[in-house]
Amino acid sequence: MIDLGQHWEFIAATYAGSVLVIGALIGWTWSASRRARTRVARLEAARKARKA
Repeated sequence: MIDLGQHWEFIAATYAGSVLVIGALIGWTWSASRRARTRVARLEAARKARKA
Protein backbone atom coordinates (compact mmCIF):
# COMPACT_ATOMS: atom_id res chain seq x y z
CA MET A 1 0.00 0.00 0.00
CA ILE A 2 1.09 3.57 -0.54
CA ASP A 3 2.62 5.27 2.48
CA LEU A 4 0.72 8.53 2.93
CA GLY A 5 2.98 9.81 5.68
CA GLN A 6 2.03 11.81 8.71
CA HIS A 7 -0.77 13.68 6.93
CA TRP A 8 -2.83 10.59 5.99
CA GLU A 9 -5.83 11.77 8.03
CA PHE A 10 -6.01 15.04 6.13
CA ILE A 11 -5.62 13.25 2.80
CA ALA A 12 -8.36 10.74 3.66
CA ALA A 13 -10.69 13.50 4.88
CA THR A 14 -10.10 15.49 1.70
CA TYR A 15 -10.90 12.50 -0.51
CA ALA A 16 -14.01 11.75 1.58
CA GLY A 17 -15.14 15.36 1.32
CA SER A 18 -14.61 15.33 -2.43
CA VAL A 19 -16.67 12.16 -2.78
CA LEU A 20 -19.47 13.71 -0.70
CA VAL A 21 -19.50 16.94 -2.71
CA ILE A 22 -19.45 15.14 -6.06
CA GLY A 23 -22.19 12.79 -4.85
CA ALA A 24 -24.29 15.75 -3.72
CA LEU A 25 -23.84 17.45 -7.11
CA ILE A 26 -24.87 14.28 -8.93
CA GLY A 27 -27.92 13.92 -6.70
CA TRP A 28 -28.87 17.57 -7.12
CA THR A 29 -28.56 17.33 -10.91
CA TRP A 30 -30.64 14.14 -11.00
CA SER A 31 -33.30 15.70 -8.78
CA ALA A 32 -33.41 18.89 -10.87
CA SER A 33 -33.80 16.90 -14.08
CA ARG A 34 -36.73 14.95 -12.61
CA ARG A 35 -38.40 18.18 -11.49
CA ALA A 36 -37.88 19.70 -14.94
CA ARG A 37 -39.36 16.63 -16.67
CA THR A 38 -42.37 16.74 -14.35
CA ARG A 39 -42.91 20.43 -15.02
CA VAL A 40 -42.62 19.97 -18.79
CA ALA A 41 -45.17 17.14 -18.63
CA ARG A 42 -47.58 19.36 -16.68
CA LEU A 43 -47.13 22.23 -19.13
CA GLU A 44 -47.70 19.94 -22.11
CA ALA A 45 -50.85 18.53 -20.49
CA ALA A 46 -52.13 22.05 -19.82
CA ARG A 47 -51.41 23.03 -23.43
CA LYS A 48 -53.30 20.01 -24.76
CA ALA A 49 -56.24 20.76 -22.45
CA ARG A 50 -56.31 24.39 -23.58
CA LYS A 51 -56.28 23.45 -27.28
CA ALA A 52 -59.04 20.84 -26.87
